[in-house]
Amino acid sequence: MTLRPGTRVWTSSADPDHHTRLPRYLRGQVGEIVYAGREWPLPDDVARGVAAPRAEVVYTVRFAAAGLWGTGRHTVLADLWASYLEQADGQDDGEDGEDGEDGEDDGDDGEDAEDDGPQEER
Repeated sequence: MTLRPGTRVWTSSADPDHHTRLPRYLRGQVGEIVYAGREWPLPDDVARGVAAPRAEVVYTVRFAAAGLWGTGRHTVLADLWASYLEQADGQDDGEDGEDGEDGEDDGDDGEDAEDDGPQEER
């Protein structure tokens, strides 16, 4: 499943007993896909020494700061692997069009962003 920009997603709320690149403050939160990047090896598998780590799409996801910390009018962007995300209920995957949730094109299709691989949280 490829998630399109504008798709609302839930992050995993799991607390694995191994390495993960999903920050604790983002677990169980709702965000919005901003950009779908390339596939990269899943760091959870790499850290555990899996011989052939899974390669997954890395998405840039936007979160409202107020939703994370109860205050702030800014947003937080994080690059997250596909297995950390689940599409929010009641929304299609956006593959039928370019429109966001409100039916209007937000103009942010992510195609102007450089894809140099996963970035640190911004």
